[in-house]
Amino acid sequence: MRLLLVEDDVMVASGIKLGLADAGYTVDWVGSAERAEQVLAREGFDAAIFDIGLPGGDGLALTRLIRAQGLALPVLILTARDALHDRVQGLDLGADDYMVKPFELPELLARLRALLRRSQAATSAVLGFGALEMDTAQRRVTLAGQPLELGPREWTVLEYMLMQTPKPVAKDKLLAALTGWDKEITPNAIEVYVSRLRAKLEPAGIAVRAIRGFGYRLECADAAGRADA
Repeated sequence: MRLLLVEDDVMVASGIKLGLADAGYTVDWVGSAERAEQVLAREGFDAAIFDIGLPGGDGLALTRLIRAQGLALPVLILTARDALHDRVQGLDLGADDYMVKPFELPELLARLRALLRRSQAATSAVLGFGALEMDTAQRRVTLAGQPLELGPREWTVLEYMLMQTPKPVAKDKLLAALTGWDKEITPNAIEVYVSRLRAKLEPAGIAVRAIRGFGYRLECADAAGRADA
């Protein structure tokens, strides 16, 4: 999952970014509302964290702007302002959640998982398909009841496909999720991670089917075989 962090305090931003990266997220950081507007106009993210007090505007105005533009990006407001009217205003302007500094990282991660689940119409931290089960809170995957070892990028690809099942996931969506500003991943790299997942999932009867010109979808192996026949 790719997140946008908008925070002008370098030390705070560095700490948040490190914690989110350790939890498996791809995080891009900007330090002003103006820069955030520019980035959101041309790039896609799965969720955003906005500080309220920002140079060149504030997180509340930024939230109002992106909602006026019709952008349905999940937004978590993170701020030192703890007055009731600030929280109410943030939510009324279109924020999906609100956290007051100082905060604990586990709570921030839990709130982000909840936002991402709601944005994908998922109701639980545990995602499943056939013999496959992914616990996004515990960062654990089992296949037929046995632990399944995944690399960070394999995890991201699989998480997207599980959240979208039975719909396919666009290849460019997967590429965006895996690529931050400090990384470069070619479209062919997606095929490498998909190939690794196929090798791990097919023994349990789960196929990763390529949808020509679009992306990938999880299917039962027998169904995928009939569709390709």
